[in-house]
Amino acid sequence: MTQLLRVQNFTVSSDGFGAGERQSLERPFGHADPMSLMSWAGTTASWKMRTKPGGSRGLDDYFIRDYDHGIGAEIMGRNKFGPQRGPWENEAWQGWWGDEPPFHTPVFVMTHHTRPSFTLSDTTFHFIDEDPAKALEKAKEAAQGKDVRVGGGARTIRTFLEADLVDTMHVVMAPSITLGSGARLWESPNELTDRFHHLFWRK
Repeated sequence: MTQLLRVQNFTVSSDGFGAGERQSLERPFGHADPMSLMSWAGTTASWKMRTKPGGSRGLDDYFIRDYDHGIGAEIMGRNKFGPQRGPWENEAWQGWWGDEPPFHTPVFVMTHHTRPSFTLSDTTFHFIDEDPAKALEKAKEAAQGKDVRVGGGARTIRTFLEADLVDTMHVVMAPSITLGSGARLWESPNELTDRFHHLFWRK
C-alpha cells in the first residue's frame, strides 16, 4: 500500500502566512489570532472544541472529520511544538496540548536540538535532527502502513515541498485576514502549479 505525505486543514492568511511574528508562550501564533484564522473550522458540526450544538455539514465539515483518517504519524517543526529557540532551556516543556495531545500517533519534531523522546497518553514525541527525506522515512516506518501528516508550521511544510515529498495538500485561505509578516507558506498558490493539480473551492 502506498503511504502518502499529507498536508491537511492548514490555514493561511490572504497573503500566505500560516502564523504571525513574535511567538510566545501566551501567543502560539504570534501576532495572528488563531480563532479568526481557524474560524472556518470552528463553524463546522464536527469541530472537536465545539461546546454548542449545530454547525455546518458541508465540505469544511468533511475535512474536519477526515483529519485523523488513515494517519499513522505526524511531522512538525520545533515551533509548532513550543516557543523555545536554540538549546532546550527547559525539557519539562511538553508542548501546548496538555496531558492529552490531539495526535494519537507518533510525532516527529524536527529540530537542530534533540532531546529524549517522551509519551503523553497515546502520543510519543520524538525529536530528530534530520533532512526531510530521512525524517519522512522514520515517520513512515512508525506509521505502519498508514499515511504521514506534516502538520506545520509553514516553514516546515515548505521544506517538504522544496524536497518534492508532499503528495496531497488541503490548504484553507482566510480571505479576510492579512498578516503582513510571519511564517509564510507561499506568495501565491500558483507557485505549486507545476507539482499539484489544483482544486479551488470558494464559499
